[in-house]
Amino acid sequence: MKIYVCPTYDVMSKKAADVMSAQLILKPDSVLGLATGSSPLGLYGELVERCERGEISFEKVTTVNLDEYCGLSPDNDQSYSYFMHKNLFDRVNIRPENVHLPDGTNTDAEAETKRYDALIASVGGVDMQLLGIGVDGHIGFNEPADHFSVGTVRVALTESTIEANSRFFASEDEVPRYAYSMGCGTILNADKILFIANGKNKAEILEQAFFGPVTPQVPASLLQLVADKVYAFVDAEAGALLAANHPEEVILV
Repeated sequence: MKIYVCPTYDVMSKKAADVMSAQLILKPDSVLGLATGSSPLGLYGELVERCERGEISFEKVTTVNLDEYCGLSPDNDQSYSYFMHKNLFDRVNIRPENVHLPDGTNTDAEAETKRYDALIASVGGVDMQLLGIGVDGHIGFNEPADHFSVGTVRVALTESTIEANSRFFASEDEVPRYAYSMGCGTILNADKILFIANGKNKAEILEQAFFGPVTPQVPASLLQLVADKVYAFVDAEAGALLAANHPEEVILV
C-alpha cells in the first residue's frame, strides 16, 4: 500500500487531486466511485478549479456514490445527493444522467440494493474509488459488524457514526438511523482505490486499519487485502502514528 503522509490538509487534497486528475486524463470515460463528508471537500475544490482551467473534463465521466441516508430526498440539504451537487456536480461539466447515488427515498431495501448493484455492473464497475474512513473504521456506511458486506446494503448506523454526523444537523435526533451503502466487496473490486483521511481523531483507527488484523470490526482493514491498488493520502495529524510506528511503510511528502 502506498501511504503518503502530507504536512497539511491542503497538500493532502492537492496530491489526491493529482491522482484523480491523472485517472481522468488517461481514461476520460472513467467510472468514479465518490464519497462525501468533510475529508473530500478540498479534493473536490481542486478538481473544480482544474476543470474550470480546462486541465480535466468530466464530460464523459460516470459517477456512483458510496452511500446515501435512508429517508432523505435529493433536495434535502443534508442528503448526500445535495452535498455532491453543491460541492462537485453542479460546478463541473458532468452530464446529469451520468450521476448515480442510492435512492434514499426507496423504502424497499431489497429492491434498492439490487437496483444499485445492477447499475454498478451495467457501467462496468468502478475504475477509481474514493474512500474516507470513520472513527470506528467504517468505509462508506459499512459499519463494524460480524461479517463483511458484499453488495449494496441497508445499514443501521452506529451511535459513534450518528454522533460524528450530528454536527451537520440541527440536533443528533435529526440524524437518520439508516443508510444505503455500497458493499465492501464492490469497493474492493474497484480497479484503483484513492484513500484520504485527515485529523488527529483518525490516527488510531488508521493504524488499526492498515496494520492491525483484518476483521469486520474494522471494515477498512479489508484494504490490506488489495494493498497494491490503494493510494492513501493522509495529513500529518491523521498519519502521526503511522509515521512514528511504521516509518519504513510511509512516504513523507
